[in-house]
Amino acid sequence: MSQSATITFVDGSAVPSATLDELKEQLLHYRHQTSLTGEQLSWDYADAAFPYTIEAKPGQEQLWFYLKGTSPLYRHIVFGVGTTKEDTPRHFVQVVLPDDATHGDKGKGNELCKYLAKTWKAELKLFNGRIMYYNPRK
Repeated sequence: MSQSATITFVDGSAVPSATLDELKEQLLHYRHQTSLTGEQLSWDYADAAFPYTIEAKPGQEQLWFYLKGTSPLYRHIVFGVGTTKEDTPRHFVQVVLPDDATHGDKGKGNELCKYLAKTWKAELKLFNGRIMYYNPRK
């Protein structure tokens, strides 16, 4: 059974929402940051920290995209954006681990979700159902 994590933009978040393009840019920024860390360590850390390529199915580019693993330890992680249908609509990013995802995918999915939620100061519901609050709360 697939698992899902959700990054929800709440009051106090750094941005009110994110598009797929902004999400891709943030993931590429993460890869760039890890490559700079690798330069300091004289190691190709970017490939270990982000062992994926960003792909999309033809005709689905505006709905979702996925990260395709570049090593046998990683298969894929799916990313999409949306809005809740409540009294006060909230924008969110959904991260899905398909049925055939590996433990490596789950670990990297958690790592990427935490990075995105911390960057955007958003609320994160992890794959195991636990909630992490990166937004300022009073």
